[in-house]
Amino acid sequence: MLGRAAGAVLLGIEARLVEVEVDVGGGLPAVSAVGLPGSTVREGIDRVRAALRHAGFPLPPGRILVSLAPAEFRKQGSSLDLPIALAVLVAGGQLTPLRPEGLVVAGELALDGTLRPVRGALAMAMEARRCGRRRMLVPAANAEEAALVEGIEVVAVSSLADAIAATRGQPVTVRHVDGRALLSRAADGLAGADLAEVRGQAHARRALEIAAAGGHNLLLMGPPGAGKTMLARRLPGILPPLALEEALDVTLVWSAAGLARGLVTRRPFRAPHHGVSLAGLTGGGPRLKPGEVSLAHQGVLYLDELAEFRRDALEALRQPLEDGEITVVRVHESATFPARFALVGSMNPCRCGWAGTPFGRCRCTPNEVKQYRSKISGPLLDRFDLIVEVPPLTLDELAARARGESSAEVRRRVVAARQRQRERFGAAGPSCNARMDRDDLERHASLDPGPRRLLLAAARRLGLSARAFDRIRRVARTIADLDGAEAIGEAHIAEAVQYRSSLDHETA
Repeated sequence: MLGRAAGAVLLGIEARLVEVEVDVGGGLPAVSAVGLPGSTVREGIDRVRAALRHAGFPLPPGRILVSLAPAEFRKQGSSLDLPIALAVLVAGGQLTPLRPEGLVVAGELALDGTLRPVRGALAMAMEARRCGRRRMLVPAANAEEAALVEGIEVVAVSSLADAIAATRGQPVTVRHVDGRALLSRAADGLAGADLAEVRGQAHARRALEIAAAGGHNLLLMGPPGAGKTMLARRLPGILPPLALEEALDVTLVWSAAGLARGLVTRRPFRAPHHGVSLAGLTGGGPRLKPGEVSLAHQGVLYLDELAEFRRDALEALRQPLEDGEITVVRVHESATFPARFALVGSMNPCRCGWAGTPFGRCRCTPNEVKQYRSKISGPLLDRFDLIVEVPPLTLDELAARARGESSAEVRRRVVAARQRQRERFGAAGPSCNARMDRDDLERHASLDPGPRRLLLAAARRLGLSARAFDRIRRVARTIADLDGAEAIGEAHIAEAVQYRSSLDHETA
């Protein structure tokens, strides 16, 4: 007898449906699999064997052949355990035939028959809906995530016995999740490190607000203890809340990495150590998992001690910063991951960290300072919209009791600026000023003669590249939005130009 079930596997952050066919024939008892099963799938056959025995269903006698179609791509992961087990029961006559054209099954089996969660349940549910399936059987830990997809009935099961009962028509609970309600509750309880805790640093605080309002990349440079990391970690608290579409995009990536068990409701903030490998930063590995640049999608990627990162890892950031995605290619497969993030970096002014500070603490020679700063290539530096020097705090600033503006106050201005951008660009346009292309710049960031003369003079004096020239216009557009101005004025250009510091000029 032939048993069939529909399963799903993850390829990058996308899912593909897999038709599982099981045939029980004559011969000595044995189980084999065809259709390019990966090592995890082959190991899963042993898990299926033990789980069926503990659930009271012995393997059918004879030779069991498991076919995974289509056979054109390799199947990796443990999500096929449950559909293989159900197809084996159907082939052995212990379960009535399933309707794989309407039901998709996913889940990893423990040896005792309980179900463990799998990666990518959200992507699997999306693929099931795209293929016209209307029902999905998933482990209870994945139910909330899969139920985010409208049009799919999600049945949560905790064990193989529960899955068998559900396929036999016994009463089940169908999960539904309202993603917008989850985001609304998360926005109401938005909290975290408060910008009011930062003493002094008015110039850096202003740059942080501009970066949040326009989605710009930011580089903070200053001596140890000046507050660079403290400032960077407060950026998520002033960003606007995630929209539902953005939250689903983030959840898709985090689910593929095995980090999400429900809707991600906060903008990501990723801060990898400077020893991170190229694959850890950009993605890859044996199963093509997303890297830090993708886990920071729709959020912030913070690189502390920027000059200490590997050169190849830093240079790999250039393409995703421009394109908003990264494609990882391996010998037998490739995957494209989203990577639309705001890059925030921080670094010391020299190797000892004290160049430019009082009291003569720095012992680095001018050549050593230049050599240290040159670790950041000109093309990468060119992609920072705002470059800010963070000076050490004075004793008066440290002793002051007055608190600065809170994150909630700054966030209100940021949200208002982002709303102006949405109204200007429309639904089909860029998500923020930092994403404007050349045509958008001409339409929405055109300059009157006065501001244009000022920008051209600054570009000649600083020797700016064409990319830096356009980035100043984007920053000026954001500053105008924060001021509620329709046109970009000379004051907006002047403030945007000052964020191209001497570091940019020396290293470019």
